[in-house]
Amino acid sequence: MVYNTCMLKFSFGNRKLKALALFKGLNKSEVCAFDLPAGYSCPCADICLSYANKTNGKITDGKNTIFRCYAASGESRLPATRNLRWHNFDALKSSDNMVALIEKSLPVGIKIIRIHSSGDFYSLDYSTAWFNVAVNHPEIQFFGYTKVLPYVQAVKPNNFNLHYSKGGKLDILHTNEPYAVIVKNLTDAEKMGLIDPCIDNPAGDFDFIVNKISFALLLHGTQPARV
Repeated sequence: MVYNTCMLKFSFGNRKLKALALFKGLNKSEVCAFDLPAGYSCPCADICLSYANKTNGKITDGKNTIFRCYAASGESRLPATRNLRWHNFDALKSSDNMVALIEKSLPVGIKIIRIHSSGDFYSLDYSTAWFNVAVNHPEIQFFGYTKVLPYVQAVKPNNFNLHYSKGGKLDILHTNEPYAVIVKNLTDAEKMGLIDPCIDNPAGDFDFIVNKISFALLLHGTQPARV
């Protein structure tokens, strides 16, 4: 189900969002995601960089791609999903006031928003817009991942939590910021001293992100033959 507001579109009801709503004792209408097209909005993606063509959905991997982005794979299979994400991207890029655009598009009664189950913070102005929205809406919890390390390091409102997503162009600059890393199996996670919080609970990463605990995530989605 998609909540279609005046301009931007928020998504409800996928498996992870439903699990998070249940986990937090909320109605599924109180938890949503906001997404952009994978790859095209991901300035620091590297080993997971993949694109689904806006028109036909054909997948193109980046030159350093090792793990194909699961979000790009979803866009390739599902034209409606691809169109929703491009709608958001195009609307934001053409807006002269992204804060106002986001705020008038927020679903009524929303409690938790996953920022970017697909896509990333593609510019400083865009990330700042979301931070300002969070300041204006302390009743909403915002969370997500980013490969743009400065946004993890930035001073943000208490209701906006970001984890650094390893596998990007800025890994060399990562120090002690909370992070998530993709692994092929749980043995690899154990070697790093990490666990996958989503094994028993599909939405287990929420509390890890809010509490700034690093963790691993098992690789999923359609992968290139070489993986």
